[in-house]
Amino acid sequence: MDARAEYVPADKANLVLKRTFDAPVALVYKVWTDPYHLAQWWGPHGYTTPVCEVDLRPGGIIRLHMEGADGVRNPSNGVVREVVENERFAFTTTWDDDTGAQMIELLNTVTFQAIGDRTEMTLHTQVLKITRELVPELDGGMEEGWSQSLEKMATVIANLS
Repeated sequence: MDARAEYVPADKANLVLKRTFDAPVALVYKVWTDPYHLAQWWGPHGYTTPVCEVDLRPGGIIRLHMEGADGVRNPSNGVVREVVENERFAFTTTWDDDTGAQMIELLNTVTFQAIGDRTEMTLHTQVLKITRELVPELDGGMEEGWSQSLEKMATVIANLS
């Protein structure tokens, strides 16, 4: 990690989002962990994910490179931390600046709970490390980006149901 990076206060470093989908747990889990489906919804509105690789085992690599309408690619790489089929999926993601120095490291933990024929999904994102210049972007930016991604995910799930 680059020497510029610092820890941020816990109150700015966590995000928890819950969504309920009209689909069984196995389908919601698959949309999170299968690279084909994940690439269809990862990233906020206006972004695509031309690179999407998931080695679905603890220690496996995850690569999610978003591309904006302007053609600028935002590479994110990480490591799968935990896989419990249809229950839990945890992985890190990191973003680097133009020089290759790490700017942020996140731990994303997704849990899945069956509620009848529906699935309650909880996403917990924790900022592990961040550079000082990115701290202001946490205020609303992370929540907005994830919310838009999950809207896209809901569309993918609806089309598969």
